[in-house]
Amino acid sequence: MRHYKKGRKLGTDASHTKAIKKNLCVALFKNDRIKTTLERAKEIRGDVDRVITWAKRGDVHSRRLAIAKLGDKDLVREVFSKVEQGLFKDRPGGYSRILKIGTRRGDSAVIVIMQLVTEQYVAKEKKKDGKAVEKTDAPAPKKSSEPSADADVLEAVVESEETEEELEETDAVPETEADEPEAVEDEGSEVKAEPEGAEEGADEPENKPADA
Repeated sequence: MRHYKKGRKLGTDASHTKAIKKNLCVALFKNDRIKTTLERAKEIRGDVDRVITWAKRGDVHSRRLAIAKLGDKDLVREVFSKVEQGLFKDRPGGYSRILKIGTRRGDSAVIVIMQLVTEQYVAKEKKKDGKAVEKTDAPAPKKSSEPSADADVLEAVVESEETEEELEETDAVPETEADEPEAVEDEGSEVKAEPEGAEEGADEPENKPADA
């Protein structure tokens, strides 16, 4: 039974596993990112977060614990100074990120890139329904009861279109009225022409008996 021996073996004995974890942590703090297997990255994630938490405290006891964990005084001094300058200031945890990039040829081990999260942390507010929303310092826009400028412009455009339609209707009515008298005049001329033809026809019979 493996009592008081939690963690992964990583295929080696206890002393070798401890050395691997320490070297990986040192490499990560020096280079801000490392390339390793998924199991090793998950195994050192807790140690990395623990060292950064000690750096946030900043007291002598935390500094000695970090030196015992990493075994490098200069590196611990550098990490503590970065944290004092504001790195990881507002972030409550999760100081590292693991990204899978594929499998290793030969044993098909999952290869990942582990890196420190140096981006600025954005706090989130939790609503009643449980959904998280990003917190921003800018106030929310207020809804004004007064009509906006866009609404006034739309109303003016609609009114202008209505007035144009009314003017077109008024202009179209006189044209139809003016056309009607012409048609009447034409009909009258035709009516008047009929009596002239009738008179001519009436004169013809009168002349024929005279010739006879």
